[in-house]
Amino acid sequence: MTTDALTRLSAAVARHASGDGAHETPVPELLLARRSVPSDFEAVTYAASLCVVAQGVKEVRLAGEAFRYDPAQWLLVSVDVPATARVVEASPSRPCLAVRVTLDPAVVNELLSGGTPPMRPGPSARALGVERADPPLLDAVTRLVTLLDTPADVPALAPLVLREITYRVLTGPHGPRLRQISAAGAPAHRVARAVRWLTEHFAEPLRVPDLARYVGMSPSALHMHFKSVTTLSPLQYQKRLRLQEARRLMLGQGLDAAEASFRVGYESPSQFGREYRRMFGESPRRDVAALRVEAQPT
Repeated sequence: MTTDALTRLSAAVARHASGDGAHETPVPELLLARRSVPSDFEAVTYAASLCVVAQGVKEVRLAGEAFRYDPAQWLLVSVDVPATARVVEASPSRPCLAVRVTLDPAVVNELLSGGTPPMRPGPSARALGVERADPPLLDAVTRLVTLLDTPADVPALAPLVLREITYRVLTGPHGPRLRQISAAGAPAHRVARAVRWLTEHFAEPLRVPDLARYVGMSPSALHMHFKSVTTLSPLQYQKRLRLQEARRLMLGQGLDAAEASFRVGYESPSQFGREYRRMFGESPRRDVAALRVEAQPT
């Protein structure tokens, strides 16, 4: 990877992410982020995506496993996962500049059906993985970000570049991790179906045997492969989704802890409070109050 290529990508991100925080773009699949100081771990749910640091260092943790990446190594997320993330290296003169490109499963499946070699059966790999960044993929990501300089070109060209990025991921060092999720009948593909169901129904009661039947696996096989991919059991995964959504509801909609807990599927506010404290380190009221203070402009 050349310094010039990274310089172009960093400059493009900086042009369209002038202030700290996350920045949505006219390309719905493209999110830019800037951070001028290191941060503490924050809860975040990643969709299937390619995460690129153009400048700085980031770290993601999933159930105790750490994934650190910088401009030489990028993060691929193959299924939706609730994780925590932080900026490790950043300063006002050299902020952390990051790009997240959401990958469309329909495009993945279309490319696979067009001739990409199928995956051989094997152990299910983690949903998160750090691999070396390769120049063709860097070039495609840079072209996607620089498209923002010419908004009139976005509708026609962005879908083409997004398709190229997906192709580069599938055929590069990240490929096996993504292909296993889309290989029909593979355990990881069944896990991906289970993840989608949980994401869409996290507030509903969960019976693992019913979920296993839905994806065509035995309960024991679902538990083993689900944990292999996400590092969590289905019940732990559901709990994290519920707690992160409750936090969002309290912070964004002003719900109190009891109302938020019922909204996400808890029957006992006291149980919700205990599990919330274990995940976020504070009671719901104190945690949300601290987040509101942090969000205030200085």
